[in-house]
Amino acid sequence: MGEVVKDGREEVIQAWYMDDSEEDQRLPHHKDPKEFLSLDKLAELGVLSWRLDADNYETDEDLKKIRESRGYSYMDFCEVCPEKLPNYEVKVKSFFEEHLHTDEEIRYCVAGSGYFDVRDRNEAWIRVWVKKGGMIVLPAGIYHRFTVDSDNYIKQAMRLFVGEPVWTPYNRPHDHLPARKEYIDNFVKVNEGGVIDASA
Repeated sequence: MGEVVKDGREEVIQAWYMDDSEEDQRLPHHKDPKEFLSLDKLAELGVLSWRLDADNYETDEDLKKIRESRGYSYMDFCEVCPEKLPNYEVKVKSFFEEHLHTDEEIRYCVAGSGYFDVRDRNEAWIRVWVKKGGMIVLPAGIYHRFTVDSDNYIKQAMRLFVGEPVWTPYNRPHDHLPARKEYIDNFVKVNEGGVIDASA
């Protein structure tokens, strides 16, 4: 029998469909029963992911190759925790407002963990738990939100951008923006067989 090959990314990035509870946003919010998604299914929505060496991010050749191939020239560091982020509770609530950006959102977690929530093609919420060593790219135009988990700490060592950073969040609804229309065309419109229709 063939050996099952485990996707190493799943040790640092996990995804599942969320329940409809209004409880604390920092809780996992699993459905009952739990409904996990593969990272390949996330990629069908345009959400890309990698497992990298967070202990050696300054010299990581894999990170260097990703940055070069995708044109990520800018980077900075951000720690989201009560001790480091002024107006922490207000900021955490604002990050959790559903929004989109006109550029990719690239986040690499070198310590701690947090949740990035994205919508599937049917508007259901998918929770993406990113832990130390996980890097994700949310495509321009995808509605999403962010929150820390119950540990209240994430160090997103790298917020990466092509060129100068653009931080503007456009809270929902902003369906008229070209980035949203492009996202819909590239990742949401599908043919009957469930395959992305590139001609749409």
